[in-house]
Amino acid sequence: MRQTPFIGREPEMDRLRGLLDKRSASLLVVRGRRRIGKSRLLAEFGKGMRSLFFTGTPPNRKTTAQLQRDEFVLQLTRAGIPGIRPDDWGNMFWNLSKHTEQGRVIIVFDEISWMGSKDSEFLGKLKNCWDMYFSKNPELIIILCGSISSWIEENILSSTGFVGRITIDLVLEELPVNVCNAFWHPKEKMISSHEKFKLLAITGGIPLYLEQIRPNLPAEQNIRDLCFTKGGLLVREFEEIFSDIFSKSTESHKEIIECLADGPKELVEICHALEKNRGGRYSKHLDELVKAGFVQRDFVWHLKDGKESKSSRFRLSDNYLRFYLKYIAPNRAKIERGGFVNLMLSNLQGLDSVMGLQFENLVSHNRKILWKMIGIPPEEIIMDGPFFQSQSTRQAGCQIDYMIQTRFNTLYVCEVKFSKNPIGLRVIEEVQEKTKRLKVPKRFSVRPILIHVNGVEDSVVDRQFFDKILDFSQLLE
Repeated sequence: MRQTPFIGREPEMDRLRGLLDKRSASLLVVRGRRRIGKSRLLAEFGKGMRSLFFTGTPPNRKTTAQLQRDEFVLQLTRAGIPGIRPDDWGNMFWNLSKHTEQGRVIIVFDEISWMGSKDSEFLGKLKNCWDMYFSKNPELIIILCGSISSWIEENILSSTGFVGRITIDLVLEELPVNVCNAFWHPKEKMISSHEKFKLLAITGGIPLYLEQIRPNLPAEQNIRDLCFTKGGLLVREFEEIFSDIFSKSTESHKEIIECLADGPKELVEICHALEKNRGGRYSKHLDELVKAGFVQRDFVWHLKDGKESKSSRFRLSDNYLRFYLKYIAPNRAKIERGGFVNLMLSNLQGLDSVMGLQFENLVSHNRKILWKMIGIPPEEIIMDGPFFQSQSTRQAGCQIDYMIQTRFNTLYVCEVKFSKNPIGLRVIEEVQEKTKRLKVPKRFSVRPILIHVNGVEDSVVDRQFFDKILDFSQLLE
């Protein structure tokens, strides 16, 4: 079967290839959201080298430590290492080390949490075998890979047993917007940026979702096939995400995601909406969602010194999850009956406001590209991100879509607009009101920036209010 072309990941690949120049063995961690392309990246990296891939069995109520050992031995046999008894991880790792003593070898333990979470001795035995056997081959690279970042961080990255042993902790994020353009090949120059953004507002920069796009079909048809057709990938995906990653507390995580679907909230607002205690397990679940890459925690910072404050908001940063909750989940029964054959996106209630939130996520995920478009060197930036100012007796409430503070006391106040029509003069009034409410320290400059995808009216340009008007659609042309 013909494999989908490998797209993007040049910076990550460069980091991995840099290991080939080392004169000692390497132990890596690679983590990131489900479907983000971890296994594919490592497969591409291992091309032309001896590569051994092992993966855990997806967890369920019947999954045991013995079942994971049995599966590992089966995979050892398939890799040409037969006759191992599945009774002890230390013995299995030792046998693997004897077959990888010399030469360039890459060993990948994929979904490491599935392999080891049922056995309290798993990580200890792995660490001991690394110290005593694996690390003796200076050309060996072992990669611990997984989707459950919270488990990896707690049991590996924060474990005293692995301190000083991890060469790289590589976190895979969504692909940049300009890289996503390649998924419309060979028609990328024939399809409008607005049509591409319709799909990106649902898929984000998630490689597997983008691979499902059929460039010969319009966005509406692609979305119908993926999201509103029985058996479509994005119809099934939500339940699979949560059953794989949060098997023990799926409902609690879903409740939090649903609470954030309409916009960012502070922890106290989330707990109030869910009628839960602020210091309870829901705080931990929020942290797990952040580490899994589905939720972003945006901290407010003090403008005078650029330091983070204790105030923060949690934002649903995953475009697919919001679209699923807003439009797929409420219509699952109708989808199963085939009731969306002639679906028009414009008929989906509240779509404009949802698309606005989705576009804000895309801008935030592509902040490094945004800095370049504005012309700000990264070393000049003190803080950046969505910014909110709580209302009090001494200050008005204020919310900025995205703001950058530089070491030269300049605040770039970015207004992010997704519209099917050119943006009119009202946007100037909106930004003026925000900057009026913003409590700006003395000797600070405020520079308004407008970010859009479908044009602005000439009157907006003529007013010369914005320092820069950035057309994000250029990234998809």
